[in-house]
Amino acid sequence: MNIIFFDDRSRETLLPLTYTKPVAELRIGILKICEKWGRLTGSPFSFKTPGYLSEKFPATISSDNLFINGAILPDAEVLEAVTGLETGCYLHAGQRMLACRLTGDKAATFSASDTNGLSAVSYAGTPKILDYPWQIFSWNGDAMRHDFEILTTGRHSLKLNTRNQILGEENLFVEEGVRADFATINATTGPVYLGKDSELMEGCVIRGPFALGEHSTVKLSAKIYGPTTIGPHSKVGGELNNCVIQGYTNKAHDGFLGNSVIGEWCNIGADTNNSNLKNNYAKVKVWSYPDEKFINTELLFCGLIMGDHSKCGINTMFNTGTVVGVNANIFGAGFPRTFIPSFSWGGAHGFTTFSLPKAFEVAEQVMGRRNIRFDDAEKRILTDVFNLTKKYRK
Repeated sequence: MNIIFFDDRSRETLLPLTYTKPVAELRIGILKICEKWGRLTGSPFSFKTPGYLSEKFPATISSDNLFINGAILPDAEVLEAVTGLETGCYLHAGQRMLACRLTGDKAATFSASDTNGLSAVSYAGTPKILDYPWQIFSWNGDAMRHDFEILTTGRHSLKLNTRNQILGEENLFVEEGVRADFATINATTGPVYLGKDSELMEGCVIRGPFALGEHSTVKLSAKIYGPTTIGPHSKVGGELNNCVIQGYTNKAHDGFLGNSVIGEWCNIGADTNNSNLKNNYAKVKVWSYPDEKFINTELLFCGLIMGDHSKCGINTMFNTGTVVGVNANIFGAGFPRTFIPSFSWGGAHGFTTFSLPKAFEVAEQVMGRRNIRFDDAEKRILTDVFNLTKKYRK
C-alpha cells in the first residue's frame, strides 16, 4: 500500500504555515502528521500538493494507492476505517473526503473534489481534523501522548545520569546520545521525550508533556511548561508555555513565548516576548487568509503564529494573536500590527518589502549553518509565495 497525502480546504485555513509545505508535513505532538501515519501503517508516503510545491514534495504513484487527507490526526478508529478501504472507494465524513483508494491509472488523475465513479463509504465517528494553526498548540498535549506511545512501545529508554533531578521517570524516554546535567524534569504531569543527540543544559526546568527533537538544545536555566514541542535542530531558552516549534528554529535567549506555533528556519531575538492573553480577557481574534479578515478563535490564550523563514530582532513585542507570514523580518520598538504579511521588513513604525534577493541571501546562510542546501526548488517556492502574498503588502 502506497500512501499519498492530499490537501483540502485546511491548506488555506492553516496558512501561513502551509505556504511552504503540505498540511501533512506539519508537526503536532512529537511527530509530523505524515510520520504518524507512516509509523502506524509501515507504508511509504508522498504528497499531492499545489503545483509550486510539487517539485519538492512530488507524488509517487504505484499500483495500489491510498490517498489520505493530510489534516487527519490518526487514532485507532480512523486508522482502521482508512486502511480498510477497498479499491475504488472513498471514505467521507459529511461533505469532507477523508481517504480514497485507487489503482495506478486512476490515481494519476485523483482530485478530492471529483468522486465520479467511486463508491462512497460513510465514516461513523468524528475524525480529528487539523483546520486552524491554533489547534496545533491546543491539541498538542493529546497528540504528544499518542506519539509517545507510537515511539516508545516495546522499547527501553536510556538513563540520564544521577546529576539530574527527575520526577515520574517512568514517563521519561531518552534516546541515544542525549546529554543532560543538573536539569530538573517533572514527567508526572505528562510524558517527556528527549530525541537523539539532544541536550539539556544546566539549570533548565521542564514540566511535561514535553518533546525535544533530535540535535536540539534547551539552554541554561530555561523554564518550559508543557505541553511544548521543540522540533529537530532547534535551540530554546527563556520561558516557554504550550508552544510548538516545527524545527530548525532558534529561540535561544530570555523572553516569553506562550500558546504559539513557530515554523522552520525562524529566529526569535533576545528578550522577545509575546502576549498570549488580552488585558480584558476577551476571546482572541487572529487573521484568516481565506476570510481575509480577523476571526474569533474562541480561545482565551493565543499567542504568536509565525511562518517559515521569519525573524525578529531583540526586544520585539508581539501582541496577542499575532500572525506573521513567511520570510518576514520584524524589529524596532513598540507593538507591530497583529497581521504581518509575508516578506515584510520593519515593525511598529511601518513595513517595506523584503526583496527576494535579500531573502534568498539570508535563507542560504541560515540553512547552510545546518548543512542543508538552499537549492533552486527552495528558491522557486519562496518566489511563488512572494508573488502569492503581494496583495497583503500595502
